[in-house]
Amino acid sequence: MPAPISLRLSKDVHEQLEEIAVESDRTKSYLIRKAIERYLEEYADYRIALDRLHDIDDEIISSKELRKRLASED
Repeated sequence: MPAPISLRLSKDVHEQLEEIAVESDRTKSYLIRKAIERYLEEYADYRIALDRLHDIDDEIISSKELRKRLASED
């Protein structure tokens, strides 16, 4: 079951949100929910990238080598 939450938005952000809601025929709640979901997905990807960046055992390859490996998978 969804958990309710409240937040305060600046007048400008609220107006932009309202405009998008009307244009897209979606509720403001829907748009906020989707924005938060997307943020959380991207944050998870960001954390994975940081973890890999700091992993001394993770192999670093050149873009040329990456293209070569991707071509060999086809």
